[in-house]
Amino acid sequence: MKEIIFRVGLAVLLLLSRQTQAQTAVAFKSKANDSVSMVYIWHADTLRQISKDSSQIQSLYGHVKLQQGKTFFYCDSVAMNQKDNTIEAYGNVHINDNDSTNIYSQYMKYFVVKKNITFQKKVSLTDGKGTLTTENLNYDLNGKIGTYTSGGRIVNGSTVVTSGDGIYYGDTKDAHFKKNVILNDPAYDLKSDSLVYNTESKIATFITRTLIRDSSGRTIVTKAGFYDLKNHRAQFPMRPEITDKSQYVTGDSVQFDDSTGISTAQGNALYRDTSQGISIIAGLLIADKKNNTLFATQKPVMILKEDKDSIYVTADTLFSGKYPDSLFENKTNPNGDSSQNTVAANAGNSTDSSKRYLQGFHHVRIFSDSLQAVSDSLYYSGIDSVFQLFQDPVVWSGSSQVTGDTIYLYTKNKKPEHLYVFENSMVVNKTGESMFNQIKAHTLNGYFKDGAIDHMRAKGSAESIYYIKDDSMALVGVNRVNKADIIDMIFLDKELNRVILRNDADGTVYPIRKVNNDEMRLRSFKWLDARRPKTKFEILQ
Repeated sequence: MKEIIFRVGLAVLLLLSRQTQAQTAVAFKSKANDSVSMVYIWHADTLRQISKDSSQIQSLYGHVKLQQGKTFFYCDSVAMNQKDNTIEAYGNVHINDNDSTNIYSQYMKYFVVKKNITFQKKVSLTDGKGTLTTENLNYDLNGKIGTYTSGGRIVNGSTVVTSGDGIYYGDTKDAHFKKNVILNDPAYDLKSDSLVYNTESKIATFITRTLIRDSSGRTIVTKAGFYDLKNHRAQFPMRPEITDKSQYVTGDSVQFDDSTGISTAQGNALYRDTSQGISIIAGLLIADKKNNTLFATQKPVMILKEDKDSIYVTADTLFSGKYPDSLFENKTNPNGDSSQNTVAANAGNSTDSSKRYLQGFHHVRIFSDSLQAVSDSLYYSGIDSVFQLFQDPVVWSGSSQVTGDTIYLYTKNKKPEHLYVFENSMVVNKTGESMFNQIKAHTLNGYFKDGAIDHMRAKGSAESIYYIKDDSMALVGVNRVNKADIIDMIFLDKELNRVILRNDADGTVYPIRKVNNDEMRLRSFKWLDARRPKTKFEILQ
């Protein structure tokens, strides 16, 4: 073994201390294609050269500075083996790659020809955007790719990502994390088994099942998608599940923008509020969190869940909004007394969800086991639980059909309680083949018991046609009333049982054998059973 030691002196200073140009070049030759990689020595306090087994090992000590291409190496000491084409660096190792990526460690082994580096002990990589720390890192100078398999941590501003394995791509600023990935951010926390994160754009891309929880408590479970932490935008395909307190949203694709508060769910979208027992199914759902609105289209259906008799509502478009809080505040009248306005008084101790309203536009249909309805549009208030049906509304209950210019349906605990028909009200009750009991008046009030119609009152220029039956339910005749102030109808088992004429009434009773059923029709008579929703599945189609 031959050993040559150069001590620091004037000659060495002249050879090694100049910073403006490389003084010594070491050649590393590829065994595969005879290509040569040059490494320049810019500075070292001491140089030791060892010849052993035909190997030339050069050791540099003190403030070592090397260069290969656009990559600079700094450390306390270096051992360069030309036979193995390796450089080993010890103590305060620092790599500056193309003036864009800096890597620090306590040990480095550089495979010169392959341009591959292994770092160990207190490894830190920074690209000016984020900092990766780990105990072991493999770095490819050709592709500017760093890989770790023993746990790592990236800090990017206020965002911190930890994982078991990771790959960092210096050119694109992408980091691919694997195994027990945890992302912590002031706005979001994330857990996954695989995640791609860009330190420049701050976009997290999901490629496996991921759980996200934001600062408000909202949780997101997704299998794919991206989250833009800088601009607070996200998009999730593959039916993510989003839960926000009692509210749940999913769809084939969901995207939201927290800066605007707009969320969109497309394709078999579902919104559910478990606290109120309300669900909405649609092809497209758009929610505005800032304005507390929800827009549903593409065959939307709202379901008001009840233990035994849920209500299904559909239309071309459904829109839900929230009444302003000012409507529920106490008001002071001119006399100085504190009193509530009408809306606030009706609201009582309403919950937040009950302070909402629903609008349906065009081709409205409603189905429950006890009641069905159609109209062109509707308005539903969560404060008083009233469905307002407009433009050619029709309501069916049992074998009875109700029509009028406008119909109000009052519900309680999601069951019908009271029906009020404005102008041109008419009740038609089918009692046999081509036989219809009919009552027509200006207004109509109907009352329900246990979800079934119990009795009705027609008032104002009332007319009626009523098929009379005896105790054995055999037809006796037809009572036709041309004018009455009030007509009451009593129902039994959802069927019209009795008709009671109040005050003076002008009418005629016809024996059943003399009755032509086709002539027993009041003006504006229409039997609209073909428009009636028969099952909930018709609504859901």
